[in-house]
Amino acid sequence: QVQLVESGGGLVQPGGSLRLSCAASGFTFSTYAMSWVRQAPGKGLEWVSGINSGGGSTSYADSVKGRFTISRDNAKNTVYLQMNSLKPEDTAVYYCNVDIIPYRYWGQGTQVTVSS
Repeated sequence: QVQLVESGGGLVQPGGSLRLSCAASGFTFSTYAMSWVRQAPGKGLEWVSGINSGGGSTSYADSVKGRFTISRDNAKNTVYLQMNSLKPEDTAVYYCNVDIIPYRYWGQGTQVTVSS
């Protein structure tokens, strides 16, 4: 079955960096686009970034553009989110997801807290 397992979250000071990973299994990873989505405390889901199946096309929410970088390693079935210049408003649970019609699959999420 499809599994997505996020890791790499934690507590970081403003201005710091973290790299999130999402390990995928149960489907042909290299043929699917992947996305990162986050949910801040008390707020709804916010799409953060997406990457196509080959890794050559990426997109970002305006709120993270220039600070976050999405990438993938199809040999390792893993998608990454490099987060730099973190701000308190980046505090959220971060999820990776994949659309395999007719479903959208999610991981369990990883907590990122940006605080001094």
